[in-house]
Amino acid sequence: MTALIEIERLTKRFGAFTAVDDVSFTVAKGEVVGFLGPNGAGKSTTMRMLAGFMTPTSGTARICGDDVVDKPVAAKRHLGFLPEGAPTYPEMTVTGFLEFCGRARGFHRSELQDRVAKAMALTQLEGVRLQPVETLSKGFKRRVGLAAALLHDPAVLVLDEPTDGLDPNQKHDVRNLILAMAPTKAIVISTHILEEVGAVCSRAVVIARGRVVADETPAELAARGPSMDAVFRSLTLPAAEAA
Repeated sequence: MTALIEIERLTKRFGAFTAVDDVSFTVAKGEVVGFLGPNGAGKSTTMRMLAGFMTPTSGTARICGDDVVDKPVAAKRHLGFLPEGAPTYPEMTVTGFLEFCGRARGFHRSELQDRVAKAMALTQLEGVRLQPVETLSKGFKRRVGLAAALLHDPAVLVLDEPTDGLDPNQKHDVRNLILAMAPTKAIVISTHILEEVGAVCSRAVVIARGRVVADETPAELAARGPSMDAVFRSLTLPAAEAA
């Protein structure tokens, strides 16, 4: 299978601190990869570099063959990115914000309206479409960010904690949406919740202290320990090795 996401020896340093250390993996069309690790492991930094929001210290990342540093605009055309916090313009209505995002993507008139309507339907936002974003709950704001990521029907989705702030029913709906989209896209989901990976992912890439320490199926990962904490304890690098 052709890889739609290619990450090769990606590294990010902040002064003497190495947040991401020589990370490499690929994601093919039809794969949903859980990017798993404890808080502070380097997940969000890796995803920001992949999305072109942060320049790597070294290494490369490509989306559908386009380098995120050398060809950032072309790479982002293929990408739907849900960052941590899902920044929006809070004074805009949900419809207004999604229309703004659509126009920035180059959509106008009927195509814009169709894409906004479809994104809201996928994320179940029709009931709040006229509300200002700032009046929404954390879960609804997260769904607005997800709708914005889906507007242009990208080949690649990079989702940082996509179910953060959602209630159990909303989490179930988002997971079902991810599964429905999976056959036609390459998807990376960053999370620190092992249950999330087991629910929707075909692979699990585990990062600890900035390094990839496992790349296997969710079942193989779960077999390493009886709980998420046990898995993380078994995979976290010893201090001497991480130095």
